[in-house]
Amino acid sequence: MNLPPKVTDRAFARLSEIGAAADGHALRVAVEGGGCSGFQYEIKLDRAETDDLVIEKDGEKVLVDQVSLPFLAGAIIDFTEELIGARFTIENPNATSSCGCGTSFAM
Repeated sequence: MNLPPKVTDRAFARLSEIGAAADGHALRVAVEGGGCSGFQYEIKLDRAETDDLVIEKDGEKVLVDQVSLPFLAGAIIDFTEELIGARFTIENPNATSSCGCGTSFAM
């Protein structure tokens, strides 16, 4: 069986800072076809659907739809702050290669 994605404490802390749950939203992480490497991540604030995997901590939630779940098996969803900016990132063990932008990957 595939392991579900994991969400770091930093990612949950950032969701809390932006008040996602207070507004009734959660972080949605999805995989779509496209991008320069074949697949791309879509990361946005959204509301939960009935068949979503919901990963929750301290009232904050991360959502993954059933279609994206196999592509994100064992992935780590994190939040990073660097000189070039701050963003949610995904460390995906299923990706065989990724684009320099960090939002596109191949399997």
